[in-house]
Amino acid sequence: MAETICELWRESVRAARRPPFLVQQQGGWKEVGWPDAAAAVDEIAAGFLALGIGPGDRVAILCRSRLEWTLVDYALISLGAISATIFPTSSAEDVAFILRDSGAKALVLESPQHAHKIGQRPDHLILVEGEAEGCITLAELRGGGRALLSERPGAVDDLRDRVMPDDLMTLIYTSGTTGQPKGCMLTQRNYAALVAMVNEIDGLFYEGDLVLLYLPLAHTFARTVELVATTVGTIAYCPDPASLVGALRDVRPTVLPTSPRLFERFHAAALSGFERGPLPRRLVARWALAAGHRRARAHGLRALELRLADRLVYAKTRERLGGRMRHAISGGASLAREIGEFFDALGVIILEGYGLTECSVASVNRPGMYRFGTVGPPLPGVEARRATDGELLIRGENVFHGYWNNAEATSEALPGDGWLHTGDIVEIDADSHIRITDRKRDIMVLAGGTNVAPQRVEAALAATPAVTQAFVVGDGRPYVAALLLPDPERSRGLGDAELESLMEEAVAVANRTLGKEERVRRFGLLPRELSESEGEITPTLKVRRRIVEARFRAEIERLYAGGRADER
Repeated sequence: MAETICELWRESVRAARRPPFLVQQQGGWKEVGWPDAAAAVDEIAAGFLALGIGPGDRVAILCRSRLEWTLVDYALISLGAISATIFPTSSAEDVAFILRDSGAKALVLESPQHAHKIGQRPDHLILVEGEAEGCITLAELRGGGRALLSERPGAVDDLRDRVMPDDLMTLIYTSGTTGQPKGCMLTQRNYAALVAMVNEIDGLFYEGDLVLLYLPLAHTFARTVELVATTVGTIAYCPDPASLVGALRDVRPTVLPTSPRLFERFHAAALSGFERGPLPRRLVARWALAAGHRRARAHGLRALELRLADRLVYAKTRERLGGRMRHAISGGASLAREIGEFFDALGVIILEGYGLTECSVASVNRPGMYRFGTVGPPLPGVEARRATDGELLIRGENVFHGYWNNAEATSEALPGDGWLHTGDIVEIDADSHIRITDRKRDIMVLAGGTNVAPQRVEAALAATPAVTQAFVVGDGRPYVAALLLPDPERSRGLGDAELESLMEEAVAVANRTLGKEERVRRFGLLPRELSESEGEITPTLKVRRRIVEARFRAEIERLYAGGRADER
């Protein structure tokens, strides 16, 4: 087994089994072959060397998920330099903090439009596209690299030979739900072991898979997929999530790494489309969905019935996802069980997994062995156990080495008992499938002393077709209440009374899946969607609860005015 990502890159270049990358250009999608990719990585690496950047130096990357991100990544890995990743949507304050905290000598920017975020400039600014005063372009960096390699042909390969498994490879900064970002130190060994663990899972990735990547490479989930897919298949890049539907149609991926939000939207759109049609069409859709659920749960569907349902309903929905997707892999936030079952009924498998920046990917459901509502069993070589207070503990070669410049936070996550303390509250069943119930710090304690996991209640509400987003409160209060954002398609044209009735029905449906103390007693409406730009959710879709509670304090207080609520 390769012990460094440098070794994996070299092995992949030598094997050169299929074009590794696919990029969209004017007029269509273009394959990028191994000779061009390998030359680009070497030239970029040598270009950094020409700037005086070498082993142990930090280089920050602020760029959407595109081919250039990957090429720069492998170039820095080849030098033994350390990348510090920044979400393109990060605030100027967070960008300034990461540049200062990491001590980055250079910053790779996607375009001049991102320059307003950087504050104090590092020594070198490199632009992926466009031009700006005081910056060099990526093309100019490569030109400097070619000049260096013409004089010292083995300069980059010599440094690759010196990269050791325990050398620091990257600083991935957490998205900061509770404070300033923290830089997670991940080594060459961490990621090389992780690639081997993922490739050991039968059927998760096959040789020749086409992976459509739209998730931000600044996040460890997409980064892991990038490293795995380079060894087995082809990566197609979709930098703009707004163009994802078209990319799915054009690229027709076999594997899609995703967040639950994508399938929540497809779910709402599909149900809305089924219900808007004429009565015969609605009846056929309901029959087909019921048949799909029987197939998924009891495997007793007759072949003729299955073929008919597939032709009338399932195939059309699958075609919107490209038509040949073997499965999606969902991470970053919890996927409502109802949504997983809905797509399974249509023949689209969503394999939910779990990870943190501190351990990248730790568990995932398996093809042919997936359990709805769980994030699957641990990866091969990863150990997971439940502490006495319910916290998930992780041990394995995927676990990080601590936080950069933050010994206090490191001692909390890695207290010296050999385990990563994740902060997530879980249940683990007899087959080792992990069910996340809440964040340790997010658990609400009602006035009566009952503990309630808000994420579980929010997932139940968001799984109803009428609700797009839900935010649950109740800490120190007599009962659970919620702020809801109605689905725009289902609520369009409704009066106040009709909208109230629609939301009441959604709450009633969700409450039927919840325990007595978890049930929502009162609800109000969110005036708008919670957004990353407003600082209310992180780039990985986690809610910043304190910020949201402070921002919508008046709406929340109204939910508790007037005494005890009736039980719903």
